Amino acid sequence: MSRARVARRIAAGAAYGGGGIGLVGVATAGLVLAEVQLAKRRVGRPGAEGAQPPPRADGLYGGVYARLPGGASAGPLRMAMLGDSTAAGQGVRRARHTPGARLASGLAAFAERPVELRCSALPGARSDDLDRQVTQALGDPRWVPDVCVIMIGANDVTHRIPATHSVRCLAGAVRRLRTAGAEVVVGTCPDLGTIEPVGQPLSWLARRASRQLAAAQAIGVVEQGGRAVSLGDLLGPEFAANPRELFGPDHYHPSAEGYATAAMAVLPTLCAALGLWPEGERPDASRDEGFLPVARAAARAASEGGTEVAAAPGGMRGPLALLKRRRRRRLREAEGPGAPGAPGAPEAPGAAEPSTP
Repeated sequence: MSRARVARRIAAGAAYGGGGIGLVGVATAGLVLAEVQLAKRRVGRPGAEGAQPPPRADGLYGGVYARLPGGASAGPLRMAMLGDSTAAGQGVRRARHTPGARLASGLAAFAERPVELRCSALPGARSDDLDRQVTQALGDPRWVPDVCVIMIGANDVTHRIPATHSVRCLAGAVRRLRTAGAEVVVGTCPDLGTIEPVGQPLSWLARRASRQLAAAQAIGVVEQGGRAVSLGDLLGPEFAANPRELFGPDHYHPSAEGYATAAMAVLPTLCAALGLWPEGERPDASRDEGFLPVARAAARAASEGGTEVAAAPGGMRGPLALLKRRRRRRLREAEGPGAPGAPGAPEAPGAAEPSTP
């Protein structure tokens, strides 16, 4: 069965009820369970002895832009970060290295406005925790996010949560955020087959399950008015080729450079959701962009990192989605207040360091 058909079946099951799709045959169950136990002993976990909690990245980014003409009157953009340990930045020690901080500083540079970041992401979270996180993000009526970034799915795969349940929870979260008026960008499930300590056949099964979930997530997100960005293939070959640089000390979570790689893929879509990314009206055929049935677009995106799937413009016939391969821009490192902090945009002091709102 093609990945598009599997993704559509999972998404349909999430919408109308139903169980998951079995991924492991009885003959391999014993070997896989043994591999899982071995991997758990070798891979660091958030609650393990010596593990550091992710740094708090909440704060105001790009405060310098408030001093530009019109900057103060416009006010800061409000960005919420939801999801699991990857969204929270587990594995790095400095707030500016977390994906939320990198995205907030990049968004501030492109918008030339300050960005206020609030992070509700929780290490170890699965998709069924998103309802609580959305409630937290929307809990202050004086602070409604302009845009929300969600990174979720890895723990659903490792805990063997039915994919239909995972997608149903994610779609519900996107629907609530969109109803509140926020734009939503979802980084879909990463490729767990690249984790160093995981051997075969678990590695192959993890990759297959990860990509199936990522494709189904994209369908659910697009159908609720959000945008999905594939992280799986992006983090796959690059992490496999450079594990010492892109994985953190626990050999499971990304390093600072790994988070920068993921943020580079999400930032263009984040800016596009707010109308800040320069782009033409038509898809670029030379980059294999175009309008496809939603399931086919989601399946293709799951195989190529940094690929965006969004709803087709109004007026087009059929359930089509727009497949975009936006050009990534390198994020510049900011070493402190007064350092350049604009990833691919005008440089400004303090753009990548948080301050208390």
